[in-house]
Amino acid sequence: MLETPNRIFITDCEGPVTKNDNAAELAEAFIPEGAGFFRKISLYDDYLAEIARKEGYKAGDTLKLILPFLKAFGVDDRSMRKFSRRNIEMIPFADKVLEQINELAPVYIVSTSYSPYIEAVCDVIGFPFRYTFSTQVSLDMFDLSDPEKKVIRDAHKRIVELPDINFPQGAQSPADLARQDLDVIEQLDKFFWQEAPNLTIYDLVESVNPVGGQEKAEAVKDIVATEDSDLESVVYVGDSITDVEAFRLVRNGGGLAVSFNGNHWAVKEASMAITAVNAFPIGWVATEFISRGLDGLEDLMIQKVTEENTSGISEHSSRVRKTVRTEKIGALG
Repeated sequence: MLETPNRIFITDCEGPVTKNDNAAELAEAFIPEGAGFFRKISLYDDYLAEIARKEGYKAGDTLKLILPFLKAFGVDDRSMRKFSRRNIEMIPFADKVLEQINELAPVYIVSTSYSPYIEAVCDVIGFPFRYTFSTQVSLDMFDLSDPEKKVIRDAHKRIVELPDINFPQGAQSPADLARQDLDVIEQLDKFFWQEAPNLTIYDLVESVNPVGGQEKAEAVKDIVATEDSDLESVVYVGDSITDVEAFRLVRNGGGLAVSFNGNHWAVKEASMAITAVNAFPIGWVATEFISRGLDGLEDLMIQKVTEENTSGISEHSSRVRKTVRTEKIGALG
C-alpha cells in the first residue's frame, strides 16, 4: 500500500489570520489622504494584474509602487516596524487554530505583507518566522533627495485627485472599461512607467519583489518540495487577488484552495468559499482535509464554488469580508 504524502497547511496572513491590511494602514497613517491614495493604487494594481495582465507585473506589486511615497512622507524602517507592532488585529482564535493544525501537519504563512509586519505577527502569536514567506523591504537603504521628494509629493497630489477606477462586471480586457477609467489608467501609467523610472529613488522600487501573484505560487512549490509532498496534499487559505495564482496552482494540482471572507477575485478561483467572523471554520476544514483528503469535506456545510454560484457567493463573501475587516479594507483588492 502506497503511503499518503504529507499534508500541508498554507495560509495567507492578512485576512485568514489578521484583520489588517498593513500597507493600506501605513499609507493612511503617514501619507496625506492616504486611505484614498492607497485605494486608487490598489485598484490600479487589480487592473494591471488581472485586466491588462501587464508583462512582469503581478498582483500585490502595489507594495512596490507606494514605497517612494512612504519614503517621501517620512517613513523609515524604525517607524514601519513600530507602527506594524502596535496595530496588529487578530482574526478571533486564529492563533489557536494554527496551533491545533500544527499538531497534525506542517503550517506555513505565505503573505504579500512587508516582513516587519509578519515578524510582528509571529512574535504576537508565537509562530516561527522561519516558516513564513513575505516581502522583504528596507527604506533606510535608499536616499531621497529634496528635488525628488517634491516630484513624488506632486505626483501624490495628482493621484489623490483622480477618480477611482471602475471595473464593469465581467471585465476581461481594457476594452471593457469606460473611457473615463482608461483616462485615469493612462495618467497612472505615465507616472509609474515613464516618469518614476527616471528617478534615483526608483532603485527602491526595483529592489523589492512582493510575494504576491506568481510569487505565492512559487512559495507553495518550494514548501511542497521542502516537505517532500505534492499539491494534492496542500490546503491553501487566502482571501484576495494576491492569492489567485496560488489558488489556481493548488486547485489544478488536486489540492484544496479555500477562500476565507474573500473578495470576488479570490472566490472565483477557489475550490471552496468560507465566510465567518472567526477562524474556527478554517480549523474544521483543515482537520478534515488533513485526516481524510477532499472526501472528508463532503459532509461539511460549505458551499462549493461553481460558475453558476460564483456571483452570489462573491457578493456574500465580500459583505462578510467588509464586516470582519472593515468597509475600507474589505473593498481593497
